[in-house]
Amino acid sequence: MRITESPDQPPFVAVGRATVRVPGVCGELVQGMLGPNHFLVTCPIDFYSRVTVDIFEGTAGVSAPPNCSKSVAAVHTTLAHLGQTGAAATLTISNSIPRSKGMGSSSADVTGAIAATGLALGQQLSPSVIGELALLVEPSDGVMFPGIALFDHREGSIVEEIGPPPPMEIVAVDFGGTVDTLEFNKIDHNDAWHSIESVTQQALDLVRQGILEGTPTLVGQGASISAQAGQRILEKPQLPRVLDFVESVGAVGVCVAHSGTIIGVLLDARERRGKSTFRRAREAFADAEMVHHFRLMSGGVQVV
Repeated sequence: MRITESPDQPPFVAVGRATVRVPGVCGELVQGMLGPNHFLVTCPIDFYSRVTVDIFEGTAGVSAPPNCSKSVAAVHTTLAHLGQTGAAATLTISNSIPRSKGMGSSSADVTGAIAATGLALGQQLSPSVIGELALLVEPSDGVMFPGIALFDHREGSIVEEIGPPPPMEIVAVDFGGTVDTLEFNKIDHNDAWHSIESVTQQALDLVRQGILEGTPTLVGQGASISAQAGQRILEKPQLPRVLDFVESVGAVGVCVAHSGTIIGVLLDARERRGKSTFRRAREAFADAEMVHHFRLMSGGVQVV
């Protein structure tokens, strides 16, 4: 037990502390609708949000840096779920994932805040519970699930842990601009999503098969189909140009943030061409706002 105090505050009894990290994403491998349900297939990458939560006995409330309202709401939601509404918490976040690009920065923060709050109170929350709590805050990517997962990012009504990621690298390119995912999801795009449902199903079948077989080529084919179909929902003017680049470098496909700006060139990591493709992308897309080199990773919360 630890006592903390400051000149202008009464002493607080420290209950627990936990630090976790949660991956961001490079858009989605597939996104669309299956019947009445929205869904996405996660694309976790080695770009993390690190979240620490300290829990105290004292005046209820959450202390956090500015511009962390969603993560603060996640802590409150988790405390209520665990019957600890009288506890006080301090939230610390270290996250350099670009925001409003479709890279899951907010989802990583919210997921980390929920998981760390639970752990600080001695409770290891399951991915399903974390997903349910995250959706009480905002639509969420499925990065709380291990491996590559299919997740209803609005209602949480469907969840499928498909399998571990195949060996893949991603060269991510962003040409600027931002998309407010929360505002985007308020717009009714259902007719547009339904108009591409058969194509989305084809993309999902290929990606699922590629993950189950560990075959990057199939994942790339499915992701490319979904990316091109998604032009009907949110057009990316530079996508044809990136597709030409994909063909020129022998990449296996392309993925996008269907409600964001990021575009990813998908590579078979066994061919060890990630670094050279990254260099070529920087030359080919000198007008891009940013170019990154990532690895496709397993999702899930990692305790630090």
